[in-house]
Amino acid sequence: MDDVSRVCDLSVGGLFLSTPTRRLVGEKVKLDFLVREGQIRIEAVVQHQIPNGGVGLKFTAITDRDCPNLVALMNRMRALACTQTPRAPLFVASSR
Repeated sequence: MDDVSRVCDLSVGGLFLSTPTRRLVGEKVKLDFLVREGQIRIEAVVQHQIPNGGVGLKFTAITDRDCPNLVALMNRMRALACTQTPRAPLFVASSR
């Protein structure tokens, strides 16, 4: 594990990680989520970097086995967003 970071924004196409770790635009990253829905492994590429702020990642690959877990996670996040006031991110992702 190279880095454990907070997920600040998540969509089916990518996410933004709050991390001080610098990554180069175009760099390939592998993400591992361990969430209530199950393990999710995703390959991504760095789309943009905010120095000392984080990185925007675009998903490039996910296994057929992990895709339903990502969909379930997004559904849970959407349901929470509709019923709760804004708060800190609910999970972290590790990148390698």
